[in-house]
Amino acid sequence: MLSLPDARQDRARGLLAGVRFFPGFPLIVPWLFQLKGSPMLVRGIMTTMSGSLGGITAARNKGGQYLRARVVPVNPSSFPQTSLRTIFGSLANSWGTTLTAAQRAAWDTYASNVTVVNRIGETINLTGFQQYIRSNTPRKQALLPQVDDGPTIMNIGDFSPMTVSIVGGGTTLSIAFDDTDDWVDEDDAAVLVLAGREQAATINFFKGPYRFAGTVLGDATTPPTTPVAVTSKFPYASANKGFVQVRVSRADGRLSATQLLGAIAS
Repeated sequence: MLSLPDARQDRARGLLAGVRFFPGFPLIVPWLFQLKGSPMLVRGIMTTMSGSLGGITAARNKGGQYLRARVVPVNPSSFPQTSLRTIFGSLANSWGTTLTAAQRAAWDTYASNVTVVNRIGETINLTGFQQYIRSNTPRKQALLPQVDDGPTIMNIGDFSPMTVSIVGGGTTLSIAFDDTDDWVDEDDAAVLVLAGREQAATINFFKGPYRFAGTVLGDATTPPTTPVAVTSKFPYASANKGFVQVRVSRADGRLSATQLLGAIAS
């Protein structure tokens, strides 16, 4: 038995009790007892894992699955974060006190029939409450009408690939889209655009953070024409790269998967 100080032994036993089900468990025992802060690749030990257990956080990057020491993030209480928390609270209250039993049942039915992909690439079903929050949070952020009736079309609403171009020295994003997509001539539908800070031209993937930039609104009377200019919260110098997330919210509340766009500012 390894000889460790009592406090470290207690901590290690707690961690081991929670992860003893992993295949290849003996291979991670030495690292758990060291309890150091540097990450360790665990490719081949497990396929997918996410979240924190004790002082360990499981994460994934382009190199594969790895474990690292857990770091508690600083809460800056920024305006965007505070605004989103207010939206979450408002929607949670609506679910519990405003929606009828029939409306909640409709969201449950929608959720049980529609899958989404989680952050580690698994295809899962959310609960009706989760789908309600997922669908309405970006709508409220974009000042679109809240949708309380559950969707009756059992998909998340796909849309054609989009592109972005950026003029250097400014904050304007030019979003090009397929003007034959259904959302284009649908009132209360919209493309939701989020943008991140400029990056070096050699960067090929940007995880975030992203800030809400604006919308491209569908319109049954006067549909938008491609491309549409959206103003980012961040400027982009020529030869630097900008990354943009786009997804479509349909009038019935369906929220599509996210497309990641990138372009080098001209």
